[in-house]
Amino acid sequence: MTTEIDYEATGPNYAAEKLLDVRERLHRAIAAISAKITPGMVEEDAVAMARELLGEMGMRKGWHRVIVRFGPNTTKDFYADSDPGVVLGEQDIFFLDLGPVYGDTEGDAGQTFVFGEDPEHHKAARDVKALWDDVREQWSTAGMTGVALYDYAVKRAEEMGWELNLDLSGHRLGDFPHEAHYDGSLADADIRPNPNLWVLEIAIRHPTREFGAFYEDLLLEEQSFAS
Repeated sequence: MTTEIDYEATGPNYAAEKLLDVRERLHRAIAAISAKITPGMVEEDAVAMARELLGEMGMRKGWHRVIVRFGPNTTKDFYADSDPGVVLGEQDIFFLDLGPVYGDTEGDAGQTFVFGEDPEHHKAARDVKALWDDVREQWSTAGMTGVALYDYAVKRAEEMGWELNLDLSGHRLGDFPHEAHYDGSLADADIRPNPNLWVLEIAIRHPTREFGAFYEDLLLEEQSFAS
């Protein structure tokens, strides 16, 4: 007998308002952390700084580890360790991927930042957000399933000149821990995901150079969505 997956089950402490509150706090944290990252910083020091700042904001505990990726480490899969000792250059790219818990509710968001004038770095940072917006629009207007959303994302990334990293492909959020209900990928969920339950992740890689870009945020209805 095949057991049907309840992709969108929640626990007794789930509330959409809590997820929106954590999202707002997390976006403020990303802005504060990124402002403290400068060329010459070692990636490990940036991770430690991010942990400390999240702790000061009441988000020390994380449902996943603090991820800061510099330069060539921006091509890594989620579970891969960064190459150690990478120093952020004057002409460089980096991203944050933060998954804290505030109270009993999870957050998850990520964003890419650029130093210097490398046009392909800047294009990557623009394009990853544009692709995220495009995929989100398909979710909002066309009612695509999670599987269809990432099929679409793969094709659009190729058209934009990038490779999509499907290891970073969205997942559930909720009252901690969401894994108790569904621990799989949005790219494997054959349903049209409801708002206030899922994060959409887009990770792209340059086809020949050793760098990538990342953007992640909660899927929300239009009336509550803010960039």
